[in-house]
Amino acid sequence: MTAPLPASDSLAFIGGGNMARSLIGGLARRGADTRTIRVAEPVAALREALVADFGVQAFERGEDAVAGAGLWLLAVKPQMMRAACEPLAAAAQAQRPLVVSIAAGIPVARLQQWLGGGLPVVRCMPNTPALLGAGVTGLYAGEGVDASQRSRADELLSSAGATVWIDAEPLIDAVTAVSGSGPAYVFLLAEALEAAAVAEGLPAADARILVVQTLLGAGRMLAEAGEAPAELRRRVTSPGGTTQAAIEAFQAGGLEALVARAVHAARERGAALAAAGDA
Repeated sequence: MTAPLPASDSLAFIGGGNMARSLIGGLARRGADTRTIRVAEPVAALREALVADFGVQAFERGEDAVAGAGLWLLAVKPQMMRAACEPLAAAAQAQRPLVVSIAAGIPVARLQQWLGGGLPVVRCMPNTPALLGAGVTGLYAGEGVDASQRSRADELLSSAGATVWIDAEPLIDAVTAVSGSGPAYVFLLAEALEAAAVAEGLPAADARILVVQTLLGAGRMLAEAGEAPAELRRRVTSPGGTTQAAIEAFQAGGLEALVARAVHAARERGAALAAAGDA
């Protein structure tokens, strides 16, 4: 392997799975020098693929990957985070890197404990569309993160989509409930729409195209029209028409209240996981 790069230039990923791959790919698309990226990944096939596809430096052990790196991106599963962090504590205290975690349910205080304390830590919640460069990430800057470190974390996570900074760590659970889990809500709606279309007599293949393109188009309108969802809905709801009949059926079934309960349930579960991680 090549010698460590200066801390100001080098970026270390602890974990080389799908989310790490999406971020590295996003950085590559933006013209970053991927030769400065160091990845720790115990699975040889994943290491080899990252090297072949992006030209990164890949290592089996985290201790080797973080050498000289000024930013560490923790991208392992939450249940594996302690085992990944504790062997890095000595290096963390010597190098004082910016630490960015994308693991759900692991509070900043717990990451600090496992890494020896006193480090700038940014906790993030990306979502799965980040794999396509179309994600959104909520970020929280822990105590001691300065403006330049915040900017660097934002630059890294924005390679996979939009970013939203929050001011209080418990709000990460709300981010998880809305956008982290949100793609599954959309997939559930797509399932229901497809099933309803087939029940009305449409062939399954046609139902799939109609539903997917409708969701894609509606998403683009939400993103590009610059208007509130309620206004966009009003524009396609003619009085006494087909859309109004469907909307009234949704509302009679308590759709808005159901969505609110679902998001609250997801937030409460996220808070419980965070509390368990902080125990």
